[in-house]
Amino acid sequence: MLRKLLFGRTLANREAEGSKMGLLPALPAMGLDGLSSAAYGPEATLGVLVAAGAPGVGFIQPVTAAIIALLAILYFSYRQTIAAYPQNGGSYTVASANLGAGPGLLAATALMVDYVLNVAVGISAGIGALISAVPVLQPFTLWLCLGVLVGITLINLRGTRESGIAFALPTYLFLATLGFVLVFGVIKAVLAAGHPQPVIAPPPLQTGGAETLGLWLLLRAFASGCTAMTGVEAVSNGVSAFREPKVKHAHRTLTAIVVLLGFLLLGIAFLANVFGIGAMDETAAGYQSILSQVIGAVYGRGWFYYLTIAAILAVLSLSANTSFVDFPRLCRLLARDSYLPHAFAMPGRRLVYSVGILFLAASAGLLLVLFDGVTDRLIPLFAVGAFLAFTLSQAGMAVHWWRLRGEAGHGVWPRLIINGFGAIATGIALAVILAAKFVEGAWITVIVIPLTLLLLRAIHRYYATLDAAILGEKDRRLSLPNYDPPVVLLPIERWDRLARKALNFAMRISPDVFALHLTALEGPDASAEQATTTQEKRLRADWQRYVERPAKRAGLNPPRLILEPSPFRSMVAPLLRTAIDLEKRFLGRPVTVVLPEVVAGRWWEMVLHTRRAQSLRQALLRHGGFNLVVATVPWQTAEPEPAEVIAEEEPEEAKPEEAKPEKVAVVAKAAAKAADKTAAK
Repeated sequence: MLRKLLFGRTLANREAEGSKMGLLPALPAMGLDGLSSAAYGPEATLGVLVAAGAPGVGFIQPVTAAIIALLAILYFSYRQTIAAYPQNGGSYTVASANLGAGPGLLAATALMVDYVLNVAVGISAGIGALISAVPVLQPFTLWLCLGVLVGITLINLRGTRESGIAFALPTYLFLATLGFVLVFGVIKAVLAAGHPQPVIAPPPLQTGGAETLGLWLLLRAFASGCTAMTGVEAVSNGVSAFREPKVKHAHRTLTAIVVLLGFLLLGIAFLANVFGIGAMDETAAGYQSILSQVIGAVYGRGWFYYLTIAAILAVLSLSANTSFVDFPRLCRLLARDSYLPHAFAMPGRRLVYSVGILFLAASAGLLLVLFDGVTDRLIPLFAVGAFLAFTLSQAGMAVHWWRLRGEAGHGVWPRLIINGFGAIATGIALAVILAAKFVEGAWITVIVIPLTLLLLRAIHRYYATLDAAILGEKDRRLSLPNYDPPVVLLPIERWDRLARKALNFAMRISPDVFALHLTALEGPDASAEQATTTQEKRLRADWQRYVERPAKRAGLNPPRLILEPSPFRSMVAPLLRTAIDLEKRFLGRPVTVVLPEVVAGRWWEMVLHTRRAQSLRQALLRHGGFNLVVATVPWQTAEPEPAEVIAEEEPEEAKPEEAKPEKVAVVAKAAAKAADKTAAK
């Protein structure tokens, strides 16, 4: 009941199309990362430029123009990627198909790291903005971050479409309020001939700065501002989440994200320039973010100011949702190719890849804990993975068009030029980002990406080795020996109804049944030894009365009782030793260990049982060898309710429509006619 309340009812496979998205839910689901970067991208740029004083802040527009130009290149490049790979156009797919498995895996690794960082940075930035508005919450920064993370995780476990709908209100409120401020501010600036009077004047800028304005400073500002583009690939990597026609809806969503992001970046840069707004030290008293200064200068600090700030805070906190949409799909592709555990490729009850969602949440939560939820400590790690994936994806698309140049004719050359130029541009941007941010913390990402790559390759080698062993050409033909029944070994504690049920099953499958009772499991206590002796006597008497005599009267081979001490209080070693002895004694026959197990019917009963049967089963399966089989005979403490479980796992909404009587009659009549024709022939 609680699971259904949190995650919703189980969806059937045929309902997958109903969970697909169009433009309106896809924009908040896949565009939050890119759109929210308008809140910290310009601030990161101005944070570098302000080091040169007022003259440096004046270059915010040229630097933003360069960022917009690169954004436009990525837009046209990814439009082509979506059209060329309508099932999934992510960097992993494109790079693997055109550059090889190595570059493809490198692109996937870079994206995985970037997605995890995006979750941590987005949530910490949102909570950081909240703390700046409500300082009393500062001691609870990490707990607030983890709370938001849990909330986003639960929403995404309910399904991609649900997450898009849940995040739609704050996303569209953010676009409406901030968009109004920017348009109103631009109109005021134009009417004032470029010199508008601020409603609330921002702090004055210094005429000079600690650094000299030069090419290196501009490159560093550009590298910081490139964090605004980290969510552009989300649409191409999540094409499978769109409803049909997928390419059309993906193109519309990508266009909307890029156009809106470009508008926000240009508007903020223009108003920051005309009002003389610069970045402030986040740790200093009286800190105001760039957007807070822009809104105050344009509109003042009335109710609309707080509404806009609230929308910004919400979008920043929820921007991690883009990663929750695309990271599980990327993991699913890697798992399909055996680079991740196959559980990542299994859809959950809501047709989302739950393991990928939970893994992303756990990884981001670990980052937040390690860095105390502080954005400034996470930002330097950002954007390296995204631009490495951008570069490999664009290079892969260039190779794709180059291979098609003979088939597609002259129409392929413009596409080749666009993707080729995109690869060069993003490659240069990656080099600038690495050079500018390496010492600040990007070196951590440079180390993590190769380590993750090695881990994925190790997983792939494991699966390759396993497949080689299971699918080997030798010994694939069915062997047909004499099918003698197995020898059954049954561990029992005492003679009770559970032991009787297990023994009944054992005697159904074999005439040779051995029951094993271990003594001295309670330790060296004297009273325990006396109790053990009494228990042994009682068990022998019960075995003779309730097992051997009835079996002989029925003409069956009576099961044999083995009593063996366990001086080290172990159940696994004596059980394995007895199984090996039986295997040697009955050569050529498999040994089946039947484990009686008490199955808790209520959640609180789980803590009242030792779960010894599960531990024994795992040990036997791991160390018992090829000739040993383990079977479990359960004893439920509560009445089984299969109908209730079936109804929960296959709710009425998901069941196919039952055939109507008239339809059945028509089908039966047609079948009868067909049978008559066949008989006549």
